Amino acid sequence: VQLVESGGGLVQAGGSLRLSCVASGSTFSINDMGWYRQAPGKQRELVAQIGRGRGSTYYGVSVKGRFTISRDNAKNTIYLQMSSLKPEDTAVYYCNAQVLYKGGVWGQGTLVTVSS
Repeated sequence: VQLVESGGGLVQAGGSLRLSCVASGSTFSINDMGWYRQAPGKQRELVAQIGRGRGSTYYGVSVKGRFTISRDNAKNTIYLQMSSLKPEDTAVYYCNAQVLYKGGVWGQGTLVTVSS
């Protein structure tokens, strides 16, 4: 399984961005998918996660109510709609897929910069 993120960029505080992550390869073996982020000098943290079946979601406390994760299984793609962005949302955002018998697979990351 390979993951490719896109959609990062520079945005002003209060603005919005949508990230995309396209999976390729043995996509039938993917279960949960999610977005993590890592700011300079900080640990990588879970932003949002979505299940494959019913599409159950989980959000980190700092983004709940502002970010929305969604999934299109037909396109092997997940999205992260980010609204009301804050400077503290600045980070490299990574896509993650939980792959059967393999564990976690990561994308290369996409940088989101929120200016004040």
